[in-house]
Amino acid sequence: MDINTLRAGVTVAALITFLGIVAWAWSSRRRADFEAAARLPLDEDEAATAREKAQ
Repeated sequence: MDINTLRAGVTVAALITFLGIVAWAWSSRRRADFEAAARLPLDEDEAATAREKAQ
């Protein structure tokens, strides 16, 4: 086995890992979790605004 074979194997492993992460991120089972995470900054801003108005 020479260095080029090793490089090709690492490249294929990295591609498979990348595609696995993309498939995981775009799966429909994860949609609700990601939508909730996307709302966190907005929810925190609304909570901070409400606290400021209450004072």
